[in-house]
Amino acid sequence: MIKIIPPSQFKTVPWKNGQGETIELIINPGGTLDNFDWRLSMASVVEDGIFSNFQGYTRNLILIDGDGINLQHNDNKIDRLTNLLDIATFDGGNKTVGNLHSNEITDFNVITRTSRCNVKVSCQLKAVDYMLEKSDLCFIYSLFNTAELTVSTTQEVITLPAQHLMKITDLPENYTQLNGQYLIIVYLSYRT
Repeated sequence: MIKIIPPSQFKTVPWKNGQGETIELIINPGGTLDNFDWRLSMASVVEDGIFSNFQGYTRNLILIDGDGINLQHNDNKIDRLTNLLDIATFDGGNKTVGNLHSNEITDFNVITRTSRCNVKVSCQLKAVDYMLEKSDLCFIYSLFNTAELTVSTTQEVITLPAQHLMKITDLPENYTQLNGQYLIIVYLSYRT
């Protein structure tokens, strides 16, 4: 099943640490800020600071606007996000400090409960007949332009407007091809 969620259905919620706001695109049914299996969101980071603690979760953070940010984890490893669609994957329980390169940035967050979900995030600067992978749930977000999904069996073309979220449930293998630019593709499968 394919569903397109418009920005009017996104919700603005406070950060877990209370230091800002997040635009929540979607969360698992029944999920709350303190107890969820998966959540997709976007946030502006306007100053350096410590990230919320999401112990037990895996975080994928993608740069979608601005000059960049360094993420330092546990005073040790540093992820440097400089270009659009650069991605950092890290343990949500880390002490993570964000240091902006210059001005504020906007990031796209995929946060999943590590014990419940396998997650794979693919960022595509340019997708030409990109074949989507089998997954329980697949989400597609296009930053700037309309993207097109072609269903292999019927050749039906489904249009994804920019800054809308596409949700595909029970995606089989070799089912759809994707064409577009600056795309974030999230594959989620539940651990059994």
